[in-house]
Amino acid sequence: MTADAPARGRPRNEQIDAAVLHATAVALDETGYRGVAIEDVARRAGVSKSAIYRRWPDRRRLVLAVLEDRLGRIEPPDSGCTLCDLYECLVLVTTAFCRLGAGTLAQLAADGASDAELHDELLEVVFEPPRRAVHRTLFEARRRGDLRDDVDLPLTVDVLSSLTFYRLLLGHDPMEPEEIETVVMTMLRGIAADADHLLREYAQHEVHDPAA
Repeated sequence: MTADAPARGRPRNEQIDAAVLHATAVALDETGYRGVAIEDVARRAGVSKSAIYRRWPDRRRLVLAVLEDRLGRIEPPDSGCTLCDLYECLVLVTTAFCRLGAGTLAQLAADGASDAELHDELLEVVFEPPRRAVHRTLFEARRRGDLRDDVDLPLTVDVLSSLTFYRLLLGHDPMEPEEIETVVMTMLRGIAADADHLLREYAQHEVHDPAA
């Protein structure tokens, strides 16, 4: 979610955009989502409240803009090794949610329960980018014949992403590499065309991966 376009004829001052987003990010880290206030952000950024409201209609959209900035561009893994890529997908989703903060996401989601437009923006800005990356990885794995033809890809994406968010939402530590590997192997037993083959491929990949 980018800042709203300025009025026609008014040149956009990107320095103000950057200053406001930075000030909001600092306030978010210091006080949490509930502690972010437009007046405080304006003071930190050295701008007027009206300058903020011209760009973002309310505090929630401003925080959402910060989360979008933190999330950045997400690229789906594509090594050709299905188990490797699914492992990286879980790492990707975990890293994304940790970067954004489970508490902030939960509070924004609660606000979105009574605001359909905010709910849709939250899904599109925060949840859909990692979901699309995971879906693309699963799609490529199925295209290669590594997954069964009848695998429900959206449901599989939900399983992978919801597990990560559920743990963080309850205050648990992010999954360790060994846990992620176990989750992926367990899931592959249910969706792979030949799980044993993919596990052997994964083992070979680890042996030859110079980063391993």
